[in-house]
Amino acid sequence: MFEQVDEPATASRPSFARLVATAGLGGVPRGAIGGCVVLVVLALGVAGWRLGGAAASGEFSYVDSDVASVSEDSVPGPVAAAADEEPTPLWVHVAGAVRVPGLYELEPGARVGDALTVAGGTLDDAALDAVNLARLLADGEQVYVPSEEEVEAGVAQPGAAAAGAAPNAAPGGGAVDINTATAGELEALPGVGPATAAKIIAEREANGPFAAPEDLMRVAGIGEKKFEALRDLIVVR
Repeated sequence: MFEQVDEPATASRPSFARLVATAGLGGVPRGAIGGCVVLVVLALGVAGWRLGGAAASGEFSYVDSDVASVSEDSVPGPVAAAADEEPTPLWVHVAGAVRVPGLYELEPGARVGDALTVAGGTLDDAALDAVNLARLLADGEQVYVPSEEEVEAGVAQPGAAAAGAAPNAAPGGGAVDINTATAGELEALPGVGPATAAKIIAEREANGPFAAPEDLMRVAGIGEKKFEALRDLIVVR
């Protein structure tokens, strides 16, 4: 009932000989051509292996062009300005028994000893025991160095106690009232640092005011020798 229709014949694949002839290699031995093909395949394989190893070892790097590096020059203006801002200097008036009294500019964190150095040092009759050379300076203060004669006479320079401490001075001179003096005023005394000043204040608060200057020896660390150095510079009211 049905007629069988023959399928159209498909073109046969080109033979190896035809490919060789098309490439113009008809005169080349077949074995040589096969060897060249093998070499090309091996070369492509080696190239692929090397490319894969380089990618795995990270030899190729990827740079995202959208990511911008940040340098110091790109820091916002206010932040950069704050980093470059210099600390405010101190202006201190140095007076008394120094070689060159006057107004001096000092770096922040300077101490009384630094102020005396810029003032040319002290005179031969300066009473350095009455000055706390280690005290930190404040802007706008006056550092006064008394002479030995002034200390013996108990006379304080008007408006400036020894190294800037005498708001609690006794009526007769520059002595410091150890019952009312602040820590800073106590530290202006020779040999009295922050730790000793704190002990003096703690002692009078815990056990009551000092009845006599000699009671200062109730404070741990203040013996007879240290008290003798302070006797003429303190008072109890």
